[in-house]
Amino acid sequence: MEEGSEPTSQPRQHIRLMVKVTMDVITLHVLLVVCFAVFVRSAFGFGEGLIAVPLLAFSIPIEIAAPLVALLSITVAAIVVLQDWRKIHVRTTGWLLAPTFLGIPLGIALLTCAHQQLVKAALAIVIVAFSAYCLLGKRPPELRTDSRAWLLGCGFVAGVLGGAYGMNGPPLVIYGAMRRWSPQHFRATLQGYFLPASLATMAGYWFAGLWVPAVTHYYAISLCVALPSIFLGRVANHRIRGDAFLKYIHGGLLCVGVLLLVQAIRQG
Repeated sequence: MEEGSEPTSQPRQHIRLMVKVTMDVITLHVLLVVCFAVFVRSAFGFGEGLIAVPLLAFSIPIEIAAPLVALLSITVAAIVVLQDWRKIHVRTTGWLLAPTFLGIPLGIALLTCAHQQLVKAALAIVIVAFSAYCLLGKRPPELRTDSRAWLLGCGFVAGVLGGAYGMNGPPLVIYGAMRRWSPQHFRATLQGYFLPASLATMAGYWFAGLWVPAVTHYYAISLCVALPSIFLGRVANHRIRGDAFLKYIHGGLLCVGVLLLVQAIRQG
């Protein structure tokens, strides 16, 4: 019996080892993505969803990646609001939030639908087109004062994208670029928006049954890299000038848009 049991136990041990190695690789990938994404979010005011969700989707399901990014968004926003609440455009934030709450349920419905690759492709094309337009030297039209039509439209689209993929950023970036916000006001105002918006998104994920133990697990282990990245990003934000700030934003959006489009094509 003992002799016959050895060949059976060896394959089992090998399988357990392979599973452990695979899980460790996934965890390392998640930590690296979170570290970079949170730094970008803290430095520029947005971007962790645009970066993290597509990259995390290579190793974990998007149904886990999106709620994880929402939890990280709450953490970053809460810390930044405490740091720089004086620089928040409160009235603008309120007008962006109202339509966002209407768009979040639609976004969550898209997350659970069977045509995610089409939604991803459409989002990627919009991001690439806008970023390429700006990088070619074409500045978006300037809004000297807040426009309610633009605020409502950008807020609603941000809610849809936030509920679907944790990517509220692009419409908000477009509006901030049109209003010519400084890097400091840009970062602070977006966090004033992201904190309640991400809380509402996370509540939606919970009601939809998407806040599963795996989300909490990856969030807990991500805090060890997320917290230092938040403070490093703040240092970087205060050293960036306005023109360079916009170039970095659009360059990053362009890269993420291309990545998102490639992922959508592969899934199709």
